[in-house]
Amino acid sequence: MAPSFDHLPDPEEEDYDEDEELDFSDLRDRFEVQLEQGLDTFVVIDGLPVVTEETRPKLIKFLLRKLNAVGTTKDDSIHMPIGDDGKSHQFAFVEYTTPAEAVAACKALDQVQLDKKHQLRVNKLTDIDRFGKEGRIDEHYTPPKIDEFTEKEHLKAFIADPSGRGRDQFVMYKDDRVQVMWNNEKDPPETIVDRAHWTESFVQWSPQGTYLTSMHQQGVQLWGGASWTRQKRFAHPFVNLVDFSPGEKYLTTWSNRPISIPEEGHPALTVEDDGKNYVIWDIETGKALRSFANIELPSNSTDEMGQPIKRKITWPAFKWSADDQYVARLTQGTSISVYELPKMGLLDKTTIKIEGVMDFDWAPATPRREGVKTYEQLFCYWTPEIGSNPAKVGLMSIPSKEVVRTLNLFSVTDAKLHWQSDASYLCVKVDRHSKSKKSLATSLEIFRVKEKGVPVEVVDSIKDTVINFAWEPKGDRFVIITTAEVVAPSAVPPKTSVSFYCPEKVKGNGVGNFKHIRTYDKKNSNAIYWSPKGRFVIVATVHSQQSFDMDFYDMDFEGEKAENEKDLTANLQLMATADHYGVTDIDWDPTGRYVATSASIWKHTMENGYHLYDFKGEQLREEPVEKFKQWLWRPRPATLLSKEEQKTIRKNLREYSKVFDQEDADRGASADLAVVEERRRLLDEWLAWRSRVEQDVREEREARGLPADPIAGLIKETDESENQVIEEIVEEIVEETEEIMP
Repeated sequence: MAPSFDHLPDPEEEDYDEDEELDFSDLRDRFEVQLEQGLDTFVVIDGLPVVTEETRPKLIKFLLRKLNAVGTTKDDSIHMPIGDDGKSHQFAFVEYTTPAEAVAACKALDQVQLDKKHQLRVNKLTDIDRFGKEGRIDEHYTPPKIDEFTEKEHLKAFIADPSGRGRDQFVMYKDDRVQVMWNNEKDPPETIVDRAHWTESFVQWSPQGTYLTSMHQQGVQLWGGASWTRQKRFAHPFVNLVDFSPGEKYLTTWSNRPISIPEEGHPALTVEDDGKNYVIWDIETGKALRSFANIELPSNSTDEMGQPIKRKITWPAFKWSADDQYVARLTQGTSISVYELPKMGLLDKTTIKIEGVMDFDWAPATPRREGVKTYEQLFCYWTPEIGSNPAKVGLMSIPSKEVVRTLNLFSVTDAKLHWQSDASYLCVKVDRHSKSKKSLATSLEIFRVKEKGVPVEVVDSIKDTVINFAWEPKGDRFVIITTAEVVAPSAVPPKTSVSFYCPEKVKGNGVGNFKHIRTYDKKNSNAIYWSPKGRFVIVATVHSQQSFDMDFYDMDFEGEKAENEKDLTANLQLMATADHYGVTDIDWDPTGRYVATSASIWKHTMENGYHLYDFKGEQLREEPVEKFKQWLWRPRPATLLSKEEQKTIRKNLREYSKVFDQEDADRGASADLAVVEERRRLLDEWLAWRSRVEQDVREEREARGLPADPIAGLIKETDESENQVIEEIVEEIVEETEEIMP
């Protein structure tokens, strides 16, 4: 049977019936698989201009330029009917060599402008029978039924916290349950939704927090809105991984199993997708735009030792430009293929050939380069040394394919590409080997992308190998972790050093050269986590059973600077040190106020759960969670405030903070008031109970002829006893003797 969502329970319906069938007839009709019928090589082209018998050859010759761009056809393979009036009917039948070429023509030429007045519509000839066969078209016109407008839920309403405190949401996956909650700082989180079996493998937020993704054997589902209903579904059987475009317009799904289309068809895919592993979807329409197979290595691919190379999945395999207009895929060693959205056609109908290319990455923003009026998308790439040619790093502008900047490198073992979040800088971490190739050293080649000519600054004073690098988000500072070369693998993690860098101060708005601030030695750190708002950074040791330290640093500490650091644009301070045994993940909330550290059962089974800290490193909560799997903060969309409005808010932040402090104090006072009111309620309940008991006792004593008020009687007896004189006789034996009588 074709995998579908037909038998997948809907978590928001508590009374879901497993045997209930969902109606997919509309999807099946829409994506019905058509088997070969002998006419699969024919297409119908509509929307042509009206021509006569004399002008028809001219139009056919003009059409052939476009038709042969996607396949092979000839002028005698184009049939353009002429009516009794000597004029054409504005359509034509075209025969291609193969069915695949006919399909490619439909995808590439449909809705293409022939000229200013005519737009082509291209369909397969077999679609006539598919959509026009008996029973599919009503002979009598029936006016379309227009449903009443129903307002949909606001998918970004989560930004408006009903408490007015600007709280953030997070999702927690434990055992078989998925929970979405409000963060309440030191208090237990407030549950928004709690569902069992919501996903089968993991959950994932979309980049702007609009959707929560659940993974299933049948495919992917997107959830959102105040009632957490299903918004979209994408039927990719046995899906393993998903990746969103930055603007949430498109989605990539991947399965290690090639897609298999059964004879009865698939609800969303076609025979053209059979055998493919990747599918790129349009989220708004739910349609599959294009599918791709895994890139297979040549059968004779071997490593330096002559052993067959085992293929590793690189994720994401398809990388998105910052504006969602392009998606690109690397064919390592040969080329980069750039596709235009939403048509998913190759840019300029050809791949970008780059000999030896090892990796590439899009700029995460559209940088405004000095002296350039047209702002295009950028990606960077690097190639190794080939023969006598040096290794090379390049910047290419898309769609013009202009190489903006190149840099030659020598003695390169490996290189890693690191974009700064605003695309102001690109750091290429270059590992260089010595002449004997027995030792490594690292240099940082920093491209200043927004400056004229894209100058490159080299930071080469690093003696050891850099194992981690991270830019400050929306800033110009960075942190690196280095280690001395380790010859053989060891169970004990190597000692590392943590170094901080920032630019020098310069006059005006320029950015000075990058300088070393400080280094902390004899650490075990291996991971860097910047606050999404910059300034604060955590350097930690994760995925280790020997060390689990976390150091909280402030790069703009409001204290006195060291004398040798006064010319630098940073004031570094270690604020706190914490530890979380077995920590596997560290996640900042989108505002940079809180940090969640967690230990997932996916990595180990000891002391699973999470800790919550503020940005200063003060622990707010610690909660062990059995079978804990995931913690993910919900992302927020970009602010709608202008830069000037943001500057005004920062300028008046002290005034705003007074309001926030008062709200916090009021909230604390209201919490104390709640405790007092609870105690008063308990006291009132106890006094009422006592009054009822006293009344029952009085009634019972009256029935027995005793004083009605036993308490008053006791008091009266006590008063009288105080006026009585009590005599007490005490006998005392002075001497006692014993005598035997005769």
